[in-house]
Amino acid sequence: MPLKMKSFSSLAAVAVVLAGSFAEVSAEVKAPEGFTALFNGKDLSSWWGLGTENPAKWMALPAEKLAAKKAKSLLDIKKHWSVDGDDLVNDGHGLFLTTEKNYGDFELRLDYKTVAKADSGIYLRAIPQVQIWDTTKAGGKWKIGADKGSGGLWNNPKGSPGRDPLVLADKPFGEWNSVRVLMAGEIVTVYLNDKLVVDHAKMQNFFNKKGPMPEVGPIQLQTHGGAITWRNIFVREIGKEESAKIQKAAK
Repeated sequence: MPLKMKSFSSLAAVAVVLAGSFAEVSAEVKAPEGFTALFNGKDLSSWWGLGTENPAKWMALPAEKLAAKKAKSLLDIKKHWSVDGDDLVNDGHGLFLTTEKNYGDFELRLDYKTVAKADSGIYLRAIPQVQIWDTTKAGGKWKIGADKGSGGLWNNPKGSPGRDPLVLADKPFGEWNSVRVLMAGEIVTVYLNDKLVVDHAKMQNFFNKKGPMPEVGPIQLQTHGGAITWRNIFVREIGKEESAKIQKAAK
């Protein structure tokens, strides 16, 4: 049901309160040179909540309806996300944390640690996903690829380059994993714990398998099945010249 305009103002007010409620006493997170911190270590003022949704649809909403959608999403974010010092913690439920800003070509760096049975990922331009999951046999997902490790473009077609990681690079539960993602056009390269797991692979548009990837979209931190903690989330936007070199290397 469409939201009425008078309800939008109240949702917007709630959004301001909820964003501020995440505040914690913490030092400002400093990004490496050339990067911007997506999580400042204090609050979630530059994020909203979104599920697995076709960006072409919600991006086409009128401005007031999109603003209302974002404001309402923060009610869910409040329930399932929290700030613990410099760490960003999700309880394994709820909407995925989504950047307010949309990105085209970029380099993303972050750390995460998770628990048994967890099944998460990183959405690029709102498209799933760089896979993160429990890679042990006890996790119960070896039949669908968990035995090969995290970091692959799991929603690509089976057997296609990049769907399964080149090596299993996951660290044991309780330890931090570091991820580096390079995205240029439709080409994605992923390093997990400094090991190359996806090498210049074309990412498929999950929502429009015969169409191209969207040119821009948000970065999303997907979570379900188990708690996951994130930190040191940094992004660097890639210029046209660098992007062209990356895409050329894939040919």
